[in-house]
Amino acid sequence: MQTDSNNKLIANYLFIGGLIVFVMMLFGVMMLLTQGGVIQLGPATFYQFLTIHGTGMIGACALAASGVMWYFLNKHVVLSKKIFITNLICFLIGVVMVIVGVFSFDYASAWTFLYPLPTLSAKAWGTIGALLYLFGMLIIGIGFLLLFLDIGRAIIKKQGSLAKGLGWDIISGKKSEKDAPHVAIVAATMVTIVDVVALLVGATVLMMNIIHTINPAYTFDPLLAKNFTYAFGHVFANSIIYMSVIVVYELLSKYTNRQWKANKVFLIAWTMSTFFTLIIYTHHLLMDSVMPRWMLITGQVLSYANGLPVLVITAYGALMIVYKSGIKWDIASGLTFIAMFGWTIGVVPAIVDATIVVNHVMHNTKWVPGHFHMYMGLGAVVMLFAFMYYLTKVDKQIPITKLDWAALYCYLISMFLVSMQFLVSGAISTPRRWATHIPEWMGPALFGGIAGIFVMIATSIFIYHFMNYFFYKNSTKDS
Repeated sequence: MQTDSNNKLIANYLFIGGLIVFVMMLFGVMMLLTQGGVIQLGPATFYQFLTIHGTGMIGACALAASGVMWYFLNKHVVLSKKIFITNLICFLIGVVMVIVGVFSFDYASAWTFLYPLPTLSAKAWGTIGALLYLFGMLIIGIGFLLLFLDIGRAIIKKQGSLAKGLGWDIISGKKSEKDAPHVAIVAATMVTIVDVVALLVGATVLMMNIIHTINPAYTFDPLLAKNFTYAFGHVFANSIIYMSVIVVYELLSKYTNRQWKANKVFLIAWTMSTFFTLIIYTHHLLMDSVMPRWMLITGQVLSYANGLPVLVITAYGALMIVYKSGIKWDIASGLTFIAMFGWTIGVVPAIVDATIVVNHVMHNTKWVPGHFHMYMGLGAVVMLFAFMYYLTKVDKQIPITKLDWAALYCYLISMFLVSMQFLVSGAISTPRRWATHIPEWMGPALFGGIAGIFVMIATSIFIYHFMNYFFYKNSTKDS
C-alpha cells in the first residue's frame, strides 16, 4: 500500500515534470513562431531554445513517468524511498546546471551534444557552458541510474532474477501462466534493463566529452561517440512510453474491475521489445555511409518490428478489457484510453522514416519531430496527464469541472495539429533544426505555433487542476 508521504513525493515528481513540460512548450512555440516569421529570435537564441526544449522535454517526461512507475511498482515490490528522493535531488541539481550552461553561457549544441561540438563551437560558447551542460546531464543520469538499479534490485528480490521478471520461466513452460509476474513488474523489468544500459552508455560518452572539453588533446572516434550518444538518447526517450504504459494496464483494470493478466503472448512481446529497443537506435544513423551495413539493415528491420509487439498486445488488450465492461468514463480513464490512439498513430511515421530509402530523404526534415511529437505528445504525455487526474481523484476527491473537459478536447485536437504540421513540413522537405525558414516553409510553422498556444492553454489547465493536490483538504486514503 502507498503511504501519504509516498504519494506526496510522487505528486512532486509529477508537478515538477509537468511544470517543466509546460515551460518547454513555451520554447517550442516561440521557435515555431520564429520559423513562421511572426517573431524574431536571433540564431544563437533559437539554438539555445532548441537545446533546452529537447533536453528538458525528455528529462521532465522521464521524471514524471518514473514517478508513475514507482507508484504502481511499489505495490508489488519493496522500493527504496531514499533512492527515489535522491533521484529527484540529482534531477533538480542537474536541471539548474543545464539551465545556467544554456542561458548564462550560451551553450547550444542541441540535446545530442555530438562530439566534438561541445568543445569546438566556433566560439559560439565557451568551456564553462559546455561543462555545466555536460556535468548537469551526467548528474541527472546518475540519479536515474541509481533509481533503476534499485528497481532492478527489488524485482530480483521478489522474482529471483530479471529473466523471471520478464516471465521467461513462464514462456519456457517451467511455470504456468497463473504464476506470471504482475504486468507492472514485467514493464518495469524491461525498462530497467534498457535504461541501465542506456544510462551507462550515456555516462561514458558524457565523460569522454567532458575530458575532451577540459583537454582537447584527448580525442576519440566520432562515429563511436555518435553511436553512444544515440544509443543513450533514443533508448532513454523510448523508455518513457514503456514506463507510462503501466498507467494503461493499471487504470483500465481498476475502472473495469477486470485484471490485466500477463499471458505468454504478453510476456513474449515485452521480451521482444526489450531486445529491439536496445538495437534500433541505428535507424538514426542510416545516413552515415561509414556505418557497418549489417547494423543499418538490422536497424531498419528491427525498427519495423519494435513498434508492434507491446503496442499491439496493449492496444488489443485495452479494447478487450473495456469491451462490455460497463466502464464509467471520466477524464482519467478517457485520457488513458485515448493515449493508446496517440501511441498507435505516432508509431506509423516512425516506421516510415526507418525505411532506408525514405530515411535518406526525410530524416533531416521536420518529419522526425513530427513522429516524435505525435508519439510523445499524444501517447506518453497523455498517459501522464491521465495519472495526474487519477491521483487527484483517489487521494483528494478533487471535482472535475467543465473547464477540465474543455482542456481535454483542446489538448487532443491542438496537439494532433502540432504533430501534423511537422509531418506536412517534412513532406515538403522543410529541414529540421534550422533557425530561419524561406517563405515556402513558413506556413506550416506558423500554423503549428498557433496550435501550440492552444496546447499550452490546455496543459496549464491540467497542471492547475493537479496543483490543487497540494492544497485541497478533502483527502481520502488511496484505494
